Amino acid sequence: MKILIAGATGLIGSALVKECISQGISVNYLTTRTKKIKLDDTYKGYYWNPASGEIDLGALEGVSAIINLAGASVSKRWTTSYKQVILDSRLSSANLLYESIQNADHQITTYISASGISVYPSSNDQLYDESNLERSNSFLGKVTVQWEAAADQFANLGLSVVKVRTGIVLASNDGALPKLVKPIAMGVGSALGNGKQWQSWIHIEDMVGLYLHLLKNNANGVYNGVAPNPVTNQKMTYLIARQLKKTVWLPKVPVFVLKLLLGEMSDLVFESQLVSAKKSQDVGYRFRYVNLEKALENLL
Repeated sequence: MKILIAGATGLIGSALVKECISQGISVNYLTTRTKKIKLDDTYKGYYWNPASGEIDLGALEGVSAIINLAGASVSKRWTTSYKQVILDSRLSSANLLYESIQNADHQITTYISASGISVYPSSNDQLYDESNLERSNSFLGKVTVQWEAAADQFANLGLSVVKVRTGIVLASNDGALPKLVKPIAMGVGSALGNGKQWQSWIHIEDMVGLYLHLLKNNANGVYNGVAPNPVTNQKMTYLIARQLKKTVWLPKVPVFVLKLLLGEMSDLVFESQLVSAKKSQDVGYRFRYVNLEKALENLL
């Protein structure tokens, strides 16, 4: 099997590449940096620039599936111009791949797109599964709606379309966890806001495992990329502190303080999404890390 990965150097992409190679799955990948192009037997890079519509169509040769993880980081300050970058990076990558497949001789049968649980409205008591049609009016919610619509167009080409609504991906050296760990390790960590907001997390190994499970089992439709047991922000803070053998003694950080510091980006820490993993389990995916305690024990 050979697959094409867009966004192969990010947190999920780099881990996914390693697992694919270990399982004998060849990977073509797209990069905007010519210096990152490698031409190994099982790992070949191809240049693209979604903003300008450039792509090396050699990336499609022999490929049976595309996994598109491309998109600008949401962890940089959301200025008006950068919010446009966040949206455009997701739509332009999907649209360029669509146009490329539409005009090429290919054997691609599946298109798998990253998405986000930010599509669901913030709630402290609503459990969201994939059948829920409520949509968030937040900036990221609106971005995700358009992101998924860009993925849906691949069905017009006869491809199976899978959308993975990703939660908080926990990894030891990148992503959200190091940012959460740093203040706690320094003895100045605390819960954010009232601490009751739900955080639907997933271990990086399960994130990669779920993508490959969906790929190998010819899945179709939407799946939540979260572990079976979400926790509140307060519980996550205390579990990290316990793993680090630290004490959380400071009062919770008030909402207005983080809004002053982060602006609209504070949505990342105050939005509350209690998200179900049942559909992923129903299609046979067995989570390695069901509970946050075990995940943190492994990562920290």
